[in-house]
Amino acid sequence: MKIKIIGGGLAGSEAAYHLAKLGYDVILYEMRPNKMTGAHSTSNLAELVCSNSLKSSSLTNACGILKEEMRYFDSLCLESADINSVPAGQSLAVDRDKFSQYITNKIKEISNIKIISEEVVKIDPNDFTIIATGPLTSDALGENIKELFGLNDYYFYDAQAPIIYADSINYNIAYFKSRYDKGTADYLNCPMTKEEFGRFYEELIKAEEVNTPEFELKVFEACMPIEVLAKRGPQTLTFGPLKPVGLRKPDGTSPYAVVQLRQDDVSKTMYNIVGFQTHLKFGEQKRVFSLIPGLENVRFAKYGRMHKNTYINAPKILNATLQSKKYPNIFFAGQLSGVEGYVESFATGIVAAINLDLFIKGKELITFPKETIIGALLHYISSPQDNFLPMNANFGILPSVDVNKKARKEAYSLRAIEKIKEVKALYERRRNN
Repeated sequence: MKIKIIGGGLAGSEAAYHLAKLGYDVILYEMRPNKMTGAHSTSNLAELVCSNSLKSSSLTNACGILKEEMRYFDSLCLESADINSVPAGQSLAVDRDKFSQYITNKIKEISNIKIISEEVVKIDPNDFTIIATGPLTSDALGENIKELFGLNDYYFYDAQAPIIYADSINYNIAYFKSRYDKGTADYLNCPMTKEEFGRFYEELIKAEEVNTPEFELKVFEACMPIEVLAKRGPQTLTFGPLKPVGLRKPDGTSPYAVVQLRQDDVSKTMYNIVGFQTHLKFGEQKRVFSLIPGLENVRFAKYGRMHKNTYINAPKILNATLQSKKYPNIFFAGQLSGVEGYVESFATGIVAAINLDLFIKGKELITFPKETIIGALLHYISSPQDNFLPMNANFGILPSVDVNKKARKEAYSLRAIEKIKEVKALYERRRNN
């Protein structure tokens, strides 16, 4: 039995890996390197094009619980992340090159996965297919998907934060510390006085942006460019990405604002400026970000940039199983399906693989329960709603629990893990009976 998977990103790689382990012959289409996108820079599968962080690993965090749920289904992406992690406090961050190379090597080692490096421009509804082309789906394939499913144009703009060289940081000013001294001191902190912040802020809000006429109308709130956020007022920064609380300087004094830097590679040669997704022109990034104390002589390994993210109107197209309503042989996964975030993307790759396997076997598909993070997310993107926008893992989409506020997150976690165990047992029964 042959299965087509379109797209070799996080979701497509997970789906290919799981279906191949189940014995299917998988054809994995990835147009890179023959055709590159505006955000990718390598030909590796599962390349991370934005942050190198897979967010929190804490089981009191929605994304942390989602990771734990996917560990029950032997996630390849989490396996690579654990092996190629870099220090990031309670978050799971990775050396992005080693992360994607590990996944690429794993996929290439599997004999029943055939990788074809070409652009797919037309979907055959008669083939068993998982479409996981991600937010950077090519224009030609996007047009075919719109034609097949009767879609209008759906997209938003996403932004990447800059990556800087470690040896250009002034360590006489920047200091290692974790907020409130929780965990290990993995983040570098660049402190600002009120006057330094004021000067930086004024230059930031008047800095010149790249001209993309409509992007401000369709920017995703979770990846808001720092300059757009700043124009809502200075407190959006000091209570947001530059929040100084719990980050006292080595001399015991409290800064007015703090810019945090997160390690981006295992060898500690590069750092990511946390929360500094940006649409500024490259020269303006150099000029304005050099006003941050500790970054006076900063050199950029990679400038921040904006790119267009494509997604389908999932409530009209998908069931909560990720199977399309119109063409049952077609499943969607990854950010194209209407989820937002790295972990959310590869989690849907696993779910799509599970349900395509059951569908091929003529078994009832699994709708993950709303009490799990992945289940709540899939219910959200498949439920009727006006003005649909992509969604990431959060507690707001979960059914409530009858406990006090202090115990709520732990209760969400315990309930989700219990439910995911039940799902795994159900899947094994259905596919084996």
